Amino acid sequence: MKEKTVSLADQAYELIKTNILNLTYPPGTPLTESKLSEELKMSRSPIRMAIRILQAEGLIVTDYYKSMTVKEITKSDIEQVYQLRELLELPAFQLIFDSGRYEEYSYRIEEKVVRMCASANDNYKWELADAAFHMEIISIYGNERINRIYENNLAELIRMGMYSVQNGMLIQKTNENLKRMVLYMRGGNSEQAMNILTTDHFGTGRITALSSISLRES
Repeated sequence: MKEKTVSLADQAYELIKTNILNLTYPPGTPLTESKLSEELKMSRSPIRMAIRILQAEGLIVTDYYKSMTVKEITKSDIEQVYQLRELLELPAFQLIFDSGRYEEYSYRIEEKVVRMCASANDNYKWELADAAFHMEIISIYGNERINRIYENNLAELIRMGMYSVQNGMLIQKTNENLKRMVLYMRGGNSEQAMNILTTDHFGTGRITALSSISLRES
């Protein structure tokens, strides 16, 4: 019986988290155990267990009156997360070339880009594939601590990415640019490859995510 409860809690956790990340439950959405229980067709016990985990992960917050909401995304959040991405990814991308592993990584990254292209009609799946793309870049460090830092921010990265796509970041254009980036990598052209990465993912991505916040606040 206990095993079944844990399994239901895991299911509830995955369903609620997915709905938060794909913006079915946008930032600021009020949540209650009864509402989630009704929507997911589960009893409150597994819902309650799932909520505790999501609260610990920072995706659900509780105010003074114990009202639950999906954590907001602020302009400061976006700036800080993108700063973290630049600090980790840009040196990692350069290291791929400096270490002479650019051809190897061109194929590894190409695999992730192919998955992004295959998910072009599903924003959420595309964002998951995009997250895997970025994780591939930082894998050059071979540093589990850096991996954990990045993984701890993936949920926010995915939500911010969803905002970017909804507010003008074109998936098809990004995919085509990344294909070009892979070719530049394969030829050892670090300058052109880096230019595409910074323009698409640290330029357009940040700007469109910030614009979406401005639109919601206006």
